[in-house]
Amino acid sequence: MFNNQNDGLELSTAMLIAAAKKRGITVEILDAEDNFIRLTKGEKTEYVKQATRTSKDTYIAPLIMENKEVTKLVLREQGINVPAGIRVKSADEAMAHFENFRGQDVVVKPKSTNFGLGIAIFKNLQCAGCFQQAVVQAFEYDTTVLIETFVPGKEYRFLVIGEQVAGILHRVPANVVGDGVSTIAELVAEKNRNPLRGKGYVTPLEKLTLDDTEIAFLGEQHKTVATIPKAGETVYLRENSNISTGGDSIDFTDAIREDYKAIAVAAAKAVGANICGADIIISDIKAKPDASNYSIIELNFNPALHIHNYPFVGQNRHVDDKVLDLLGF
Repeated sequence: MFNNQNDGLELSTAMLIAAAKKRGITVEILDAEDNFIRLTKGEKTEYVKQATRTSKDTYIAPLIMENKEVTKLVLREQGINVPAGIRVKSADEAMAHFENFRGQDVVVKPKSTNFGLGIAIFKNLQCAGCFQQAVVQAFEYDTTVLIETFVPGKEYRFLVIGEQVAGILHRVPANVVGDGVSTIAELVAEKNRNPLRGKGYVTPLEKLTLDDTEIAFLGEQHKTVATIPKAGETVYLRENSNISTGGDSIDFTDAIREDYKAIAVAAAKAVGANICGADIIISDIKAKPDASNYSIIELNFNPALHIHNYPFVGQNRHVDDKVLDLLGF
């Protein structure tokens, strides 16, 4: 059962503290705002920041994962599929390539970003102004922007801890389901009443919002916040599926083939990471992995733990315990 009495700490850190205390490990909160803790048992001491930044990862590993272009290069060298694309240093340079991408499914994103910030997805790209606007927005987060081929399929987050995949989630973009009576704004307010939803990673799920991004995405579907969806109709508020922007999490740990798990572990090893979140697009989770069926779109150096212990649908994977195992407690 979820208990959000965590003294303002991020839920992943609060979970790790609770799991550590069960093992008889002494826990000191060194900086609550920074989610920085010290774990001690006998002669052994480990420092942990934000639940997954530990002594088991080198300094360079998160820098590689933070840089999406370097990540793609390293993974491609290991024979691991990544999306095709280009990088640009200005909006003018991006627009010079617009005709090459016209009619394609395209992703525009900053070279270094997290939580889905600055990312835009276009299906059958035709609108030059929309493309330019997305590029300009992406440049707000980095001095380099990547323009990549959109990979079809469903996105899964593989949490790699050490030599194994500790949990897998399919993340569904922020959405509401119509009842034939309520407006989209009313459905969002109702969904946000769920105690599992909050703000700032202190709850398993984040509250849905109706800001400019969501309103624009609704507009593309010829809907507004005042639209009343049909009973049973799912209305998506965003294209990206991040939990941090109100997405739902569905556990798939037991449903995905072992060879995909092996790819996630190999990707983590390629960048020298012991803890990472591999975001993999898979067309068919029952089919063997090949160049047409999967692609790694991102590696995350500070993956959330709580989403695997408290999925919207599925079972608790106790990934906090796996972090403690990795640390040698």
